[in-house]
Amino acid sequence: MLKHSDIWAAIDGLAARHGLSASGLAKRAGLDATTFNKSKRVTRDGKLRWPSTESVAKILEATGASIAEFLEQLPNQTVRPTQRIPVIGCAQAGHAGYFDDAGYPTGAGWDEIVFPDVGDPNAYGLVVSGDSMEPLYRDGDRIIVSPAANIRRGDRVVIKTRDGEVMAKELVRRTAQWIELHSVNPEHPDPKLQTSDVEWLARILWASQ
Repeated sequence: MLKHSDIWAAIDGLAARHGLSASGLAKRAGLDATTFNKSKRVTRDGKLRWPSTESVAKILEATGASIAEFLEQLPNQTVRPTQRIPVIGCAQAGHAGYFDDAGYPTGAGWDEIVFPDVGDPNAYGLVVSGDSMEPLYRDGDRIIVSPAANIRRGDRVVIKTRDGEVMAKELVRRTAQWIELHSVNPEHPDPKLQTSDVEWLARILWASQ
């Protein structure tokens, strides 16, 4: 279990790794210079104040550090093994040559990130484009997808049609003939596709958000 002191120590460690003070790291990330000050880690009435997930995401982006690198800064923690995960954009994923018939990543043209091991050596990342999954996933968010994970009703999934369209949706119902999906954004329709029109379906494990 992560402790309040562990998270702040990881932020301090990341700053030191890049030759910065805590306030210097905050400024590089576009945050107020006092965001990570030691005086702000506990409130005046003694309550622990935790850094926001948004501020952590910003310092990772500003330093170019991966989540795995951030976890390495945690004191006295057993860091999970990591794996290299290929990444492309959702629009690019619709083109031929990036997946085999089973929906596993293949071919060239992928970027790569280091990520905590998700238990699927064929996991891959997609960069979301469009607004059909707002407010859960926004344009530019990264999602980690596992083609080997079991899929159940209510899971968030990525689906690729035989026409080359790639969508991130929620699975409503799946039968031998039909796949019913839900668009979180009410401005987009809820697709109902014939199974024969679907090339592959895979579960979303994680999103950058």
